[in-house]
Amino acid sequence: MPGTGPGGSGGTSTIHRARRVLAIKPFRRLWGVTYLCSVADWLNLLNLTSLSTKLLDNYSAQNYAFVGVIVTALLPGLLFAPLGGLLADRFDRRKIMVICDLLRCGFLLSIAVVGAPWWLFVANFLVGSCSIMWIPSKDAAVPNLLRRPEQVETANQLGMVMTYGLAVITAAGANALILGANSTFHLFQGPGVDLYIAKVVVVITGLLYLTSGIIVATRIPELSLRDVHSTPQQKVKRADEEKFGFGAMMRDGLKFVRSTPIVRGLLIGAFGAFAAGGAVIGAAKPYSSSLLGGDAAFNLLMLAVFIGLATGMALAPKLAHRLPHDRLFGISIVLAGLALGVVALSPHLSISVAAVAFVGVCAGTAFLTGVTIIGSRVEDAIRGRINAIYQAMLKIVLFGATVVTPVLIGLVRQRQVDLFGTPIIVDGTRPVILGGGLLAVLLGIIAYRQMDERRTEKIFSDLRNALRRNPRRVNGFLIAIEGTTAVNTAEQAARLARWLGTGTRPVVLTADPALGEQRFRTLVSDAALTGVRAQALVAAAVRAELVERQIQPALDAGSVVVMERFVDSPLASLSAAGELDRGELEGLVDWATGRLRPDLTVLLDSEHAEDPQPSLKDDQLWVQKLLGEMAAADPDRYVVVDAEGSDGDVAGRVRNAVQSVFVGSLAGLAPTEPAEEEPELPADAAAADVVEAAEAEAAQNGADALPVVSKVEDR
Repeated sequence: MPGTGPGGSGGTSTIHRARRVLAIKPFRRLWGVTYLCSVADWLNLLNLTSLSTKLLDNYSAQNYAFVGVIVTALLPGLLFAPLGGLLADRFDRRKIMVICDLLRCGFLLSIAVVGAPWWLFVANFLVGSCSIMWIPSKDAAVPNLLRRPEQVETANQLGMVMTYGLAVITAAGANALILGANSTFHLFQGPGVDLYIAKVVVVITGLLYLTSGIIVATRIPELSLRDVHSTPQQKVKRADEEKFGFGAMMRDGLKFVRSTPIVRGLLIGAFGAFAAGGAVIGAAKPYSSSLLGGDAAFNLLMLAVFIGLATGMALAPKLAHRLPHDRLFGISIVLAGLALGVVALSPHLSISVAAVAFVGVCAGTAFLTGVTIIGSRVEDAIRGRINAIYQAMLKIVLFGATVVTPVLIGLVRQRQVDLFGTPIIVDGTRPVILGGGLLAVLLGIIAYRQMDERRTEKIFSDLRNALRRNPRRVNGFLIAIEGTTAVNTAEQAARLARWLGTGTRPVVLTADPALGEQRFRTLVSDAALTGVRAQALVAAAVRAELVERQIQPALDAGSVVVMERFVDSPLASLSAAGELDRGELEGLVDWATGRLRPDLTVLLDSEHAEDPQPSLKDDQLWVQKLLGEMAAADPDRYVVVDAEGSDGDVAGRVRNAVQSVFVGSLAGLAPTEPAEEEPELPADAAAADVVEAAEAEAAQNGADALPVVSKVEDR
């Protein structure tokens, strides 16, 4: 594929993408709700572990109470996670979230009222059960709140930052502030003051859930939406339409997993990643002792893991523009497994810290990529169940691996050895971590092979692309039709799009607003712009908007985009009209489009171009000459087609030229069926039809929608 730089959304910063997503009011409100509930979750965990010890006097019972709070918080995820997915797919997700929030509030308030140790564990279990019902509904609803499917990744990134970043800091700070305030100002006194304050925190936590429920019920009605970004051919029918029972829904979900390679591979890879993660968690403490570092080494390793996780989640969207999601997920798990091998064999703390940080980077990338695949590639009708299975696997595998790891470690006798003069302790932690790494590598490879949709493209070419300073695009394919007149280019772009639309890839036909003379001239005349440089700036601004709103989102979604007169023809026209330096113009266009260039440019070469205004004949010949020079300077990116003859004849030459390029790794882009003969239309009518169709689509979908003709149909 010819080289192009990232552009559009692919070249925008993380902050810019986050602002675009947060500008969507329903998602911004849900983000706030996520913050409230996450703070409540962490505050509940911190406070109930403290409250459980205060309700008991026996030291041994206090230790068991601490473990009991953790177990009762995790147990609902092991038992009821699939049920949460079934509810999310079967009923109104907003109502489920409201009911769960109200129940969580009621159960927590009951802990403060009852005050019995046994009820604390029962209520904590019930709160956890409500949470496990709440999460799939929230996660499944997020894509329906967004304007475009490609925003799912940024939305997931924001959610994780809120859940595992801001919420943790807020909860820990609030808990410390409440406890410290009483110690400083002596607001409550007496022998039972600590118990009283713990109950106050329980009430505050319950009120946070209540606030969340009220906001969801009154301020985010969009959570009830379904199939906002659905495709014309849905594989799974909605459960509420078919009136499925829960058993049938579960069977339907498992059937979907078995029949969908990308989901099957996702779950296989997730199993390996979570198992390796559980092994590391269970072995972390004794492993730090084997490095003769003690508690300081343990804290340093934990810090490295979390820094790596945050870094991986931040890098994942950038990497996804260089590697497709289906490849990035498997590769991240394989690299994490290999890094665990380094951790297992590491003789020194410095090597371990670096390797553990890299494991965190890979794990963060894999986790965010997995959630993004579910949100963007799984149909809305079954998304809740897949989310639930993913979350349940996370808890079950992590819990199981964490419990089993200490048992396995105990099977190996500890002994000290000298490696190059450095004493290290060899115990069961190293073979356990090594085994976890090997399992991650094996299942990561299986996941990669299951999910990879680019089998004809060698993986090493994608890896080299990920390391390039200016990577090429890995998803869509951009074809530009260039020529001297908008009528010819519009007609041939429409015909080419119709032919490509009979293939397997989605096709998007865009009409350039700057070449819809009405819009461009309006901008120029309203601002009274007479200079060629000023008009060049307007043209660049229009192209920047076109790339950001139409072209780049379609390319990121993997579509073939057909564009008429994208850059070259306007460059040549401005250069001919104002005798401007072509290098300066190219720099301006590169900045406006994020250095986006077509993967293939079809140049319509005509020596006898007809124009309604004969005075423009010389200009057209000059523009044609400049276009020919551009094609000669970059033959790998251009194909030149003779534009003499009828539109049908020219269209046949264009198809043959494009098909000759679609070979090897690009063979899947070309239709397998031969093109059918099309009825001839008057050239003016064809061009007007293209522009009118695009503008009508834009008006219908609104300014923020994608005003294009997707999967172009015959007229």
